[in-house]
Amino acid sequence: MPFTRPTLAELVDRIQQDFLSRLSLSEPVLRRAFVYVLSRVVAGAAHLLHGHLDFIADQIFPDESDTDFLERQASLFGVTRIAASYASGNASFTGTNGTAIPQGTILNRADGAQYATQAAATIASGAASAAVLALLAGQDGNCDAGTALTLESPIASVSSSAAAAAGGLSGGADAEDDDALRARFIARLQAAPHGGNQADYVAWALEVGGVTRAWCYPLEGGAGTVTVRFVRDDDASIIPDAGEVAAVQAHIDAVRPVTATLTVVAPVADPIAFSLHVVPDTSDVRAAVTAELADLLLRESIPGGTTLISQIRSAIGSAAGLTDYSLASPSADTAHAVGHMATLGVITWT
Repeated sequence: MPFTRPTLAELVDRIQQDFLSRLSLSEPVLRRAFVYVLSRVVAGAAHLLHGHLDFIADQIFPDESDTDFLERQASLFGVTRIAASYASGNASFTGTNGTAIPQGTILNRADGAQYATQAAATIASGAASAAVLALLAGQDGNCDAGTALTLESPIASVSSSAAAAAGGLSGGADAEDDDALRARFIARLQAAPHGGNQADYVAWALEVGGVTRAWCYPLEGGAGTVTVRFVRDDDASIIPDAGEVAAVQAHIDAVRPVTATLTVVAPVADPIAFSLHVVPDTSDVRAAVTAELADLLLRESIPGGTTLISQIRSAIGSAAGLTDYSLASPSADTAHAVGHMATLGVITWT
């Protein structure tokens, strides 16, 4: 039977009744009587102690523990918080041929994010490309190809305007939050390492900053092979780019069994287009339906899986404020090929 923490009023009454019983006193107790005052003083102290015991009880198990205790518990099993990572990529410059762009040149984005070139570059055929790295770690450092960047200090014969090159700047991820650390730690407790089984590959992929979900497919490429796919749900696109795939490949290669042939690949997005009518047809209801569909795909979409029409209908029907709806498309379950997974496509409101 679970323990129920007594309220302050219950503690006051218990202690007051103890005094009356042991001192053979009769009720009622006067408001300014010694027993009345002492009962409340003792009950207040006991109430604080019960609160501390309540707090300690929550720290015993990782599903309820606070940050400091969670980190301490997880560290005993070798699970540590993933630090924030820096966005990187290439930036393109234009200018006069032969002009050098020094290593460490600072570039500014319109919102204040800054990047530094990691190697010197020289303008040739009117342009140059240089590797850049965000100065601050975190997801905010990522940006799309073509994003405008500006030289902080002008360089003679080089245009002050630069741009993120093809592929954009990627790889930046925020530090792992408590919920993600807690989930990895509990997964470690539930599935202890086995020297390279299926669960181990998933755990290794999740140790890379920015990776939120991962899947392992033994023997997909033949005997002795292992294929790992993963997504980054917190990025603008959940599908990882080549650099992010390479980072996961390198990390797992450093810890996997040497007898396995590992291939890390990005899933292929299969956007599901929706056509539906909602009642009432308001912006709030549309936003609620969109959020429910996005949440469904976040929970249920896996590479090579099937998106069930029953789950789609259930997600739409649970949207806040919705009283009725009609779904024209999709009209049946959607099966996805090997390596393909459902993502949220265009919603057409009819």
